[in-house]
Amino acid sequence: MNKARKSGQRPNGGRRLPAKAAEPLAILEPDSAGLDIGKAEIYAAVPPDRDPEPVRSYATFTPDLQALVDWLVACRIKSVVMESTGVYWIPIYEMLEARGLHCLLVNARHIKYVPGRKADELDCQWLQKCHSFGLLRGSFRPDAEMIQLRTYLRHRAELIERRSPAILHMQKALHQMNLQLDVVLSDIMGETGQAILRDILRGERDPVKLAQHRNPYCHASQETIAKALTGHYRDDYLFVLRQSIECYDFYTQQIAVCDAQVEQLFAAIKPRFAPSATQTQPAPTPKPKRNHAHRNDPATATRQHILRITGVDPVAIEGISKTIAQTLLAEVGTDVTPWPTVKHFAAWLGLAPKNDTSAGKTLRSRTYSAANRAAQAFRMAALSVVRSDCALGLFYRRLKARSGPKQALVATAHKLARIYYCMMRDHTPYLPQDPAAYTEAVRQRELKALHRKAAKLGCVVQPLPA
Repeated sequence: MNKARKSGQRPNGGRRLPAKAAEPLAILEPDSAGLDIGKAEIYAAVPPDRDPEPVRSYATFTPDLQALVDWLVACRIKSVVMESTGVYWIPIYEMLEARGLHCLLVNARHIKYVPGRKADELDCQWLQKCHSFGLLRGSFRPDAEMIQLRTYLRHRAELIERRSPAILHMQKALHQMNLQLDVVLSDIMGETGQAILRDILRGERDPVKLAQHRNPYCHASQETIAKALTGHYRDDYLFVLRQSIECYDFYTQQIAVCDAQVEQLFAAIKPRFAPSATQTQPAPTPKPKRNHAHRNDPATATRQHILRITGVDPVAIEGISKTIAQTLLAEVGTDVTPWPTVKHFAAWLGLAPKNDTSAGKTLRSRTYSAANRAAQAFRMAALSVVRSDCALGLFYRRLKARSGPKQALVATAHKLARIYYCMMRDHTPYLPQDPAAYTEAVRQRELKALHRKAAKLGCVVQPLPA
């Protein structure tokens, strides 16, 4: 044991490391302030050397917010950090930005105060202290024009969600009258369904006459539709049906007004990047199916506007529609430099695996549970290519056979996100991969793996004769 001590080794075999003095944390943001935001009151904290009263509280009325901004400017504050509390942070955030202060919006999950008494005064001081040491990272927020577009599109999505229950109420009223319209029609709010429903509300009860509204491209015959429309009509159920259709029409009108506002904003946004020499017009897409237009689709000029603003055409990517493209434009913006690499972008979306390691071993590997609208858009795009014959569809089905549908969907969304990031970063048009070339590349990789495994086992792989 004495010999081990003389050689600098511990008795159990571990090496004795020289002790080092702990280095204090350096203050990286001396001109910083922290805000704890509530609905009726805001607590602000500045460094103790800037004011005799470093912690103050202000009401959330506009004059009080102006006084808060004036106090921070008087204290020579250059950077302000705050939590993302509902929507209460938006007014003070915009006021501080207008005065030239740098604002950081941090996720409340990333700020864990030490155990002890919790109070608003302590929260704002803790925010200011963590930010002064450079321990906080601000959330991504696009520029002002994209924020305005995002507001319109998020409101449009809420209008669509509120319109959907009206269709369910119609179906319930029809079933209560034993009118099986949704059995013979795939969409009761299509051309045929709307004509039949509005004719019923006008007083028509003859099923043969109602079935004459059948579109020639309906799968069900006119006799089958007439048989499905034979039921018993009651005034209470007809009242519910009328109210539901009026509710549906109201939200449809509101969506049309919102689309006009979005179109006006699209026309006002100036081009951010010049289009590439090889792509001055949107790429040709396969001819859509008959009656393929959906009632939730945006305006027809949306694709041209996105190409004019960004210089690329993301709709050319398999699975990305006009609706998904405008959602990605509003949520991500036109500049992807806030994410240094494509891996940072995938991690921000929550599509990259998070590997928890300890002692050199991976304990678990899972994706982040982030409520990211851009990630939801990529997942929807991945869901639309699961049965297609493109390379992305082949990629999904190959991973589905190996890892299951959930993992394959996330991996396909990850691949779409990488393609979108590279397009927006390099401003180059999308060149789809040939499905035959993709299949051959997969085959060659599998052959190489077989040769390596056979060589490891002392065998040789010989192809079968043709």
